[in-house]
Amino acid sequence: MGGIIAAIPGATAQGLVWGVMALGVYVTYKLLDIADLTVDSSLCTGGATSAVLILMGMHPLLSLVFAVFAGMLAGLVTGFLHTRLRIPAILAGILTQLGLYSINLRIMGKSSVALLRQPVVISLGNIPMALLIGVLVAAAVVAVMYWFFGTELGCAIRATGNNRKMVRAQGVNTDTMKIIGLVLSNGLVGLAGGLLAQYQGSANINMGRGAIVIGLASVIIGEVIFGARFNFAYQLGSIVAGSVIYQIVIAFVLQLGLSTEDLKLFSAVTVALALSVPALQKKFLKSKFTPVPAGKE
Repeated sequence: MGGIIAAIPGATAQGLVWGVMALGVYVTYKLLDIADLTVDSSLCTGGATSAVLILMGMHPLLSLVFAVFAGMLAGLVTGFLHTRLRIPAILAGILTQLGLYSINLRIMGKSSVALLRQPVVISLGNIPMALLIGVLVAAAVVAVMYWFFGTELGCAIRATGNNRKMVRAQGVNTDTMKIIGLVLSNGLVGLAGGLLAQYQGSANINMGRGAIVIGLASVIIGEVIFGARFNFAYQLGSIVAGSVIYQIVIAFVLQLGLSTEDLKLFSAVTVALALSVPALQKKFLKSKFTPVPAGKE
């Protein structure tokens, strides 16, 4: 039990970092209604960019800016493939993800880059500071997203996901809105990748594998536990909280003896269960409140 409790601060710090990535997934999955698989590689792109720039002598905070730009470029490619070449969104994401694998190897020059004894913004070796930085970054991202999606452009992006035909009738170019949404989404994923590389002290080619599952799990867990009854800022905060809860659960099951080889399977099952909750709730409520036909009491 002591090991589980001791693992909570580290899991919370990691959950805050992954929470930034989950916010990026939220933009495409919930606001744009697009399944974007680019994130499995754009996370690594952000991490690789930040790590290599730090090794070149750049300040770790400034390297995160370039990590964001790298992620945004990945989103731009996916958006171009989807809106200009009319490739279905899920396939466009897969194509970009596949291409980024080679690009990420080019950026790093090898499959893994270590940040031993390099200055970083957030570190696994200093959990209290990592928690503080994680909270500040997550809060700043939530605040900026709350402001942006309250602007005319942000509202147009949200409306595009809700009702594309209505938005086009208002004279809004929905393809442009999709591109902007994908760029913003992967920019946040790139930022999370840069933070994660600094936090764990390395960037490797497989660091983003399964990121979409973690992002979806965070979004769904946040919605199921905290609901979506309040304002937009509350919804964004619940996603970060969902990410923290997910990482704590992962730490818990690992402490109980779950093999790391089974971690992906556990994650997939967790997401499947979380995604099925709304449908099960609806089915339960429907059966509970459906009136019984006369004569069958």
